[in-house]
Amino acid sequence: MKRVFALLMALVLALPAAAQSYPSRPVRVIVPYQAGQGTDVAARYFAERLSKALGQQFIVDNRPGAGGNIGTEAVAHAAPDGYTLLMGTNATQTMNEFLYPSTGYDAAKDFAPVVLVGMLPMVVAANPDFAPSTIPELIAAAKAQPDKINVALPSTSARVVFEFLKERTGAPLFGVPYKGSGTAMTEVMGGQVQLIVDTATALRGHVQNGKLKAIAITTLKSGELLPGVKSVAEQGIANFEMTPWTAMYAPRGTPKEIVDRLNAEVMKVLAEPEARQKLMSLGFEPAGGTPDQLGAFEKSERAKWGALIKAAGLKGD
Repeated sequence: MKRVFALLMALVLALPAAAQSYPSRPVRVIVPYQAGQGTDVAARYFAERLSKALGQQFIVDNRPGAGGNIGTEAVAHAAPDGYTLLMGTNATQTMNEFLYPSTGYDAAKDFAPVVLVGMLPMVVAANPDFAPSTIPELIAAAKAQPDKINVALPSTSARVVFEFLKERTGAPLFGVPYKGSGTAMTEVMGGQVQLIVDTATALRGHVQNGKLKAIAITTLKSGELLPGVKSVAEQGIANFEMTPWTAMYAPRGTPKEIVDRLNAEVMKVLAEPEARQKLMSLGFEPAGGTPDQLGAFEKSERAKWGALIKAAGLKGD
């Protein structure tokens, strides 16, 4: 760990003077979703850490709407000077172009990748009074009551995961779109809706305090985020894996030295054991890597999520 830290420090010190003087004024980090969702939680944690490390305020600016397109478009058309950043997701960067006739931006061309911040596993959870507690039990219940079991879907990623789950299991579940996690969770906990698909970040605390019952996680295998909760794949749906993610972007044309400075600072945070524990406690698996690695990852993810959206015939709201 000491060697990793030393390398990161060397990279920062080697950056051009222009990057070392950045930032000289506050930086906006636009989150294209409501406060409290997984991407927002991640953005606020890194904004706090970057503010301390770089001596200027990194201010989170929530711009929800149109599945994330409104906030993302604002960054696409912002000045490429490092003072407007995007905390983007698999939805804004790889899915929305397949869902909407126009997003207002070109995800593949309008942004400079900075760093893959983390993975946000999704969870299938239920009201505690809902009888099924496993995926096989849920499938059986849905087939016994076609389209009578409602599932709250508070994000675009949740909709795609839901459609993939229906396709792979044959369970005739009924999806109910919501504009955000807050209302969706409230109605599931209140019993108006039986199930929800949302990020571990949003649901973890309610699962731990017994207000929701976790049925499955959408990573390939169970992990540390929700100990004891089996994945969909581990419950008999082979190779089922759908993991949303969040990443930092700048507008296309942002100077490489500024992009590299931001990457190095985020990587310093991700290298800290205490920070990794904190992020895990927020329901978020730390990632990392170079800007080029994020660009390649985004390209492969666009192919995967795009294929699923086309196959399901999904359209944005």
